[in-house]
Amino acid sequence: MSLRFNAINNLAGKDGVSNAGSKKITAIFNENVFTLKTAREFLSDEAYKSLLASIKGAKKIDRAVANQIAAGLRQWAESKGVSHYTHWFQPLTGTTAEKHDSFFTLKGDGSALEEFDGAALIQQEPDASSFPNGGIRATFEARGYTAWDPSSPAFIMEIGTGKTLCVPTIFVSYTGETLDYKAPLLKSLEALNKAAVDVANYFDKNVNKVSATLGWEQEYFVIDEAMFNARPDLVLSGRTVFGHSPAKGQQLEDHYFGSIPERVYAFMRDFETESYKLGIPLRTRHNEVAPAQFECAPIFEEVSVAVDHNTLLMDIMDRVARRHKLRVLLHEKPFAGINGSGKHNNWSMSTDTGVNLLAPGKTPKTNFMFLTFFVNTIKAVHDYADILRASIASAGNDHRLGANEAPPAIISVFVGGYLNKVLQDVKERVSDKFDEQDEAILKLDLHKSIPELMLDNTDRNRTSPFAFTGNKFEFRAVGSTANCANPMTVLNTIIAETLKQFKKDVDALIEKGEKKEIAIMHVIREYIVSSEKVLFEGDGYSEAWAKEAEKRGLPNVKTTPLALDALVTEKAKHLFESNNVLTHVELEARHEIEVEKYIKRVQIEARIMGELCTSHIIPSAIKYQNTLIQNIKGLKEVGMPESSYKNQTVILERLSHYISKTSELVVQMIEARKICNAMEDTRTKAIAYESQVKAPFFDAIRYHVDKLELMVDDKEWLLPKYREMLFLR
Repeated sequence: MSLRFNAINNLAGKDGVSNAGSKKITAIFNENVFTLKTAREFLSDEAYKSLLASIKGAKKIDRAVANQIAAGLRQWAESKGVSHYTHWFQPLTGTTAEKHDSFFTLKGDGSALEEFDGAALIQQEPDASSFPNGGIRATFEARGYTAWDPSSPAFIMEIGTGKTLCVPTIFVSYTGETLDYKAPLLKSLEALNKAAVDVANYFDKNVNKVSATLGWEQEYFVIDEAMFNARPDLVLSGRTVFGHSPAKGQQLEDHYFGSIPERVYAFMRDFETESYKLGIPLRTRHNEVAPAQFECAPIFEEVSVAVDHNTLLMDIMDRVARRHKLRVLLHEKPFAGINGSGKHNNWSMSTDTGVNLLAPGKTPKTNFMFLTFFVNTIKAVHDYADILRASIASAGNDHRLGANEAPPAIISVFVGGYLNKVLQDVKERVSDKFDEQDEAILKLDLHKSIPELMLDNTDRNRTSPFAFTGNKFEFRAVGSTANCANPMTVLNTIIAETLKQFKKDVDALIEKGEKKEIAIMHVIREYIVSSEKVLFEGDGYSEAWAKEAEKRGLPNVKTTPLALDALVTEKAKHLFESNNVLTHVELEARHEIEVEKYIKRVQIEARIMGELCTSHIIPSAIKYQNTLIQNIKGLKEVGMPESSYKNQTVILERLSHYISKTSELVVQMIEARKICNAMEDTRTKAIAYESQVKAPFFDAIRYHVDKLELMVDDKEWLLPKYREMLFLR
């Protein structure tokens, strides 16, 4: 019996049992995190104050105090049964990395003891040439450093019965270049803080710090583990390169917000429990649009911590799913013909005085501070749309962007009818006296027994890649596998740069004698005029929008190799260097890394397509072809009239055509790959893989294979089908 039918037959014996227990979330939240409350208990006053000052960004921790903090961390960890520690970091692989060391050590006299000193807390040395570095480190230049990031709390990761103390760190080369996602993110947050405080002080001199906040929404698919293992394409590439759409997909719209399947519900409860222990403030769970697709989302946090929590969550989900004999699919498009998965990044800015800078209030026209930061964000997206697009470029996201559920590759901003009118009124100087928004028009009176519904000041536009949703912007174009740090680093940096320019422009007018309020409004009007073409309120999926965007001069870069070019322009180099986020060397290295990732992803998909066709698809089709041949031959030999086997002959001809075309296209694709592999320039190779391998062959081969799936005897088809993976649990 094939793996496919074994998987189907074994489903009946799997249940939805959760180990989550019935404790309140508040009873387990942060249980495995070295919070400030915990630090107060395990650290001296000196060590605690030093750690607190470092977290707030006031000063660095010196090594003498680091010894005290390390001792407190070890004491806390050992009280929870921990014997090992690791520097936990986020290299440019797209996953997290860790190397475990024990507290155990031997002294010169042979005596054994447990030890964790400040040097081990502050710094470790992974091999910098073994992680993606874009040519910064040669193979023989191995030294690199992980450095403790006190702004993210240490935590204890439980894997089975083992526990490890994880110290969040950044990762840099021996020569000082950043080799991870976290270090540039921290630098971008500092750049944003400085620029935003300078502008916020126009309105409130008490503002001393501005923090960016992030609430991510993680979409994912869940399928049975045996089904997953029977699909080599899922195992190796994360997506199904073949598979005909089932008769029932998502067209009945019955999965979205539906009752969560019991087995998946048990998995959700367990990964939520693990998450709560690690301080991940998950709030929402629900069925998504596509069958077997789900979503979870947390409460907003400061960006750097939110990024850590999302990368942790993806690891937790994968491990917990395996315990339930399930697999989580985080690929942006694991199944063709139904919705893919994104990771919507809801971003805003808040001050240390407790003000959300993107909260309009009742009178957004007169709320100068809101209007200033709102318009500056739009201007930043307009001016740096190409770099923002590059931040979400990947082979996986190319399958999703512009598809039936995802925003297009055209970066535009949706603000809603009301705020769009506000911008037009400000631009056209409709009135210098602004009326308060009438709250009565934002009510719905549906029925005498139904409470009044208060409407938001904007609708939502799910086709927009960058949409204002009430008091934040939602960057919807981010892919589900992405590390949030990448798009957030870019967004923070472009906002910082735009705010810096805004202050220069306003100050220049003030120096000429304009009153501050008039100068601010004048520059706001200029920014509205210069960036309004990026505003779009309609259907981002439509062809009409693509044509309109072209008229407006908005970039529409559909493929990753070309989208990534924006990272190495003079504009990008100036942007990141002037804000001390990335040097031109680091930018070029990251461009090289992302291009190489693209090549490898497409290469793997091409290889698995060829392998599946050769070892699974064509043998099954030929076996069925021989059955038809024997049937037709037998009918002829017993003297049956031609009409009795005419239809079988037609089926045989079609089957033979699809077999022949599949084989022919696979051979051509392999030859095209060989040509691409001989290319030395990475960018040229990536473009060639897209235009000479992926574009001409992937969909063409899939078309013929999917036709074969419909024709070949079901018992001969080796790969689990969409109807089985998506609907059988």
